[in-house]
Amino acid sequence: MFFKKQPIDCLVVGLGNPGARYSITRHNAGFLTIDLFAQEHGFSIDRLKFHALIADKTVNGRRCVFMKPQTFMNLSGEAVRDCASFYKISPENVIVVFDDINADLGNIRIKRKGSAGGHNGIKSIIECMGSEDFPRIKIGIGQKPHPDYDLADWVLTPFRNDELKVLRDASLNACKALELMISGNIDEAMNRYSH
Repeated sequence: MFFKKQPIDCLVVGLGNPGARYSITRHNAGFLTIDLFAQEHGFSIDRLKFHALIADKTVNGRRCVFMKPQTFMNLSGEAVRDCASFYKISPENVIVVFDDINADLGNIRIKRKGSAGGHNGIKSIIECMGSEDFPRIKIGIGQKPHPDYDLADWVLTPFRNDELKVLRDASLNACKALELMISGNIDEAMNRYSH
């Protein structure tokens, strides 16, 4: 007897830039967080499809695609659109994890939807999906050290060792929030982890 494969319930996207030189930069907080989630759940995001590294994993009874776009940040939406279109995933079931320069390092903000807020990866996803109605987890990476500091330089600055500890703690909380969001409990995730 053949069993029909369960449809994809959810697309979880971590944003970042591919390549070793960017691996622990501020802009890669999304990559770092969903890699930690994968590690905690015993899988790897390492299959190349849709110009992204992906994994197909069931979490809490819901089948999810986990994705790290390999298009560089400004074109992240292309990979998200192609995957969401292929699996017929609506924007409400696309969860995006990314860095937030407007929040202190380690702060987490969870929203059901919203504008790009100046983030090029989110801007690309909104443009390619034609919607801003996707939930997101924003990981605070701290503001520029001073107003004259170039924003592009700042987000591509590696985290210091002491900052990595704060980021890891935030990412662990983001992973717990993500688990709730995958199960459809966005309000609970917001109440517990958004601050």
